[in-house]
This record gives sequence, structure tokens and C-alpha cells, in this order.
Amino acid sequence: MVALLAFGLAVVVLRAPWLSEPRAETTTAAISRSGRLGGASYLIEVPANWQGGLVVFAHGIQRGPGPGAVAAPPIASHILAGGHAWIASGYRAREYQPHLFIDDLIALRELFLKEVGRPRWTIIYGQSMGGHIVVASLELHPALYQGGLAECGLVDGISIADYLMAYTAAAELISGVPMLDAPDKETFARVLNERVVPALGMPGAYTARGRQFDSVVKYLMGADQVGNDLPLRLQGLKRRYLLNMMHRPRDLDNEPSPGLRAASTVHIRYRIDPGLGLTEEELNARVRRLQPAKDSRSPAANPVYAERTGRLKAPLITLHETGDAWVPLSLEQSYRRRTIAAGTDHLLVQRVMRASSHCGFDGETREQAFDDLLAWIERGVRPVGEDVLAPDLSRIGLKWTPTLQPEDPLALRRGLRSESCPRAFASIASRGASQRTSVISRSSATASCPSGIGAAKKRVSNRRGWISGVIQWAKYTSVSVARVRRSARSIAQNAR
Repeated sequence: MVALLAFGLAVVVLRAPWLSEPRAETTTAAISRSGRLGGASYLIEVPANWQGGLVVFAHGIQRGPGPGAVAAPPIASHILAGGHAWIASGYRAREYQPHLFIDDLIALRELFLKEVGRPRWTIIYGQSMGGHIVVASLELHPALYQGGLAECGLVDGISIADYLMAYTAAAELISGVPMLDAPDKETFARVLNERVVPALGMPGAYTARGRQFDSVVKYLMGADQVGNDLPLRLQGLKRRYLLNMMHRPRDLDNEPSPGLRAASTVHIRYRIDPGLGLTEEELNARVRRLQPAKDSRSPAANPVYAERTGRLKAPLITLHETGDAWVPLSLEQSYRRRTIAAGTDHLLVQRVMRASSHCGFDGETREQAFDDLLAWIERGVRPVGEDVLAPDLSRIGLKWTPTLQPEDPLALRRGLRSESCPRAFASIASRGASQRTSVISRSSATASCPSGIGAAKKRVSNRRGWISGVIQWAKYTSVSVARVRRSARSIAQNAR
């Protein structure tokens, strides 16, 4: 340990044990290498004068058959500029199979050790499905990784499948259409388009039943304890409203998808706002409960798809958007609860951006998270995060949101104060006093934190947003786009 004397106070910082080990020899020449390993393509990038740090990158889901395509981390240049190396695997397969991909990354790390050298520390960094890989790797292989960074990630593992099935089961109950009985994907898509959509409507043009369903989804995505909606949730839902509806195969024992096999809604406690004609008691008593296949979530038989334990042994920083309807903020909340129960919540720092996107973080946000994780690993400086379990989440994410979207509830309020958007105004305060007047006169602060009037001018119509989402779903499910357009326009006209 290291003792620091500052302002008369002794501050003790515990040094990570791996930093006491002999560090890797620095390389004098850069290395850029690609190849195939175990059926997976890979990339290895090492800067000149490598300082001994290694980042293992886990990309998100890719659709279709065959091996995946290798992707560089979004902050690849920042990693290299800091003197650190990175490696990435395309994985031997596609779709949702993190049990395979975890092993692919371990094998690639072993290749790096043989061909380049042993790193001083290894960080595992993942996006979306890569977040499942990050957290499962930290819990199941703690000796390999000294830190983790996950953005828009499936940090609570198989809970993503539970969320999507709970979403679908709620839509089935509230619409009155038994779509989970559909024998195949084609029938499911047809029933969804022809019966469920007319019964519920679409975001921005809901029926009375649709308003019930939207309230349920609000809580499934992570609404706070007092019922406040997450900022920009509805905007994010427009993109995923139909895509989140999941067909469930009848023969789970022979289903190849581990996510579908392991999905469960047995433990889901649904919530709904009062006054909508459906109580929580009725909802939870009547909704269909879906059981997982035998041993599909067993810690012994399928540890990657078992419920996460929260037993971290290394620092983890996560980034998440409030309006991400595909991978909702509720996964962050669930994993926070697990770490609290395990007594490891001091190793988890979570940051939130007010946005309707999925993995839409800017470079500065990502780079700051990486640098903060590095300082945490090397110097024991725990960075600042957010309380995703706070009773009131109406102002969540302001510290990490560079630009408020026009539809953001806070952007729509007139007279937004500077403290409401600290990142934008901090950049102004950091400049010299002689520059501040000219900076403010160019309205750079206002551009980052738009006023209610400016936001109103930029607002996109609800109808355009959800019609676009319908068309995306139609392309994904092979339903006639023309037929979907006709249904969408009919709903819009009836809602006027």
C-alpha cells in the first residue's frame, strides 16, 4: 500500500496486487496483425513502446449464419495513443452465444501472451451483447481480467431474455391475442401485425389497451420508485416497439438458441400505473408465466446463462442510455442490486446518458470512462458514477450527457440553468476568463443545453418515429412493408 500525506491527512491507497508483478517488456516497434484462430477472425494492435496494458474487445450481436466479423473497439486510437495494446475477435459464430465468445476471447488472449508478451493488466471492454461477455468473464474468470468496461451492455446477463419475454407476455395479455401460441415465426409475425397492433396501437397513437401496455413497459425498462418515466424512454421505444416481441418455440429442449431456452418470466413482478383499468394484482395473476428449459440456467451446467451473482473481484464501469428499449436501464439496476447483496457494489461504477439510442455514446464519454477505469486500476482512484436505484431518476444522466435531445423533458423547460448541464458548462468554465464572454456570446452553452423554445422547433413528430419503427420491424420479420404502412396510416388516422 501507499500512504499519501495531504492537508495533514493520511490517505491510504491500496495498490492492486497485479501491479506489483514484473511488468511486460516494452516493445520498440508497433505490431498490427490479423488472422484466424479456432474459426474466428482476429485483430491484434500493439503500439510502439507498448507500456504493458491490454484491452480485450467484445463486440455486440451480429445476425445471420457463419463466423462473425471482427470489429475494432470504438476508442481504438485512444487506447493505442496511451501506449496500450488491444485485441478483438470476430467470434466463431453469430447470434446470441456468449458462452462461445467468452472462450474465443480467452484463446485470443493466450495467443497474445505467446506472440507479444504478458501484460501488466488486462481490461475487458464490451458493447451490447459484449456487456454480457464482460460481466460473465469478470465473475467466471477473475484471474484473467483486472477491470471491465461495458457500454449499452447486457450487464445482468440472461435477464435480457427475461425482459423480452416479459414484454411479449404483457402484450399478449393486454391485447387479448394469444400470440405466444403461434406455432412458428411467420404465424407470430402475422398475428402481431394483424391483431396485436390494432388492439394496442403504436407509441404516440395508443389505444386504451396500448396505454396499459406502455405503463407496464415503462416499469420493465426501469422507471423509478415513485413512477417517474425514464427520460426519452418513449422515443427509444419507437425503434423497438415491435422488434421486442419475441416468438417462443414450443420445443425448448431442442431449441438451439441459448437465450430462448433460458428465458423465464416466473420471477417477474409486473407493475402498472393506477387508473388505467388494470391493477397490478390482476396483471400478475393473469399474465402467462414462461418457464425456462431444464438446466438452461444452471450455474453448474450453463454458468454463462445462469443468473449473475454480482461477485466482482475487479473494478467495472458501465455506460447506459436512459431510452434504450432494446437493452433497458433496468438491467443496470438489477446488477446493482446483485452487487449490493454480494457486498461488491464498491467495485461497480455506473454512468447514464440521457438518450434514446442504443450504444450512441460520443468519443469523449467513452474515453473518459476508459481513462477513469485505468486510474482506478493503477492508482486506486474510484471514479464518480450515478445511483441508478435512486428514488427519483428524473434528473439522472445530466453529468454524462453532452447534448440534451430536443424531446428531453429538461430541454423542454424554459430557463434551463447551467448546473443542469454540467458537461457543457464545465467546458466553458475551464477556458480562460478572457475567452468566456466570446464563448457564451456564440451560444455554445445553449447549443449543448437547448431551451424549451429551441427544442420545440426541432421536435420530430411522433407519427414519423413510430412508422419508421414499424417498417424496420417489417423488414426484420419479412412482413410486407406495404401492408405495414397501410396499417400504420390507418392507426394514425383513427388516433387523430
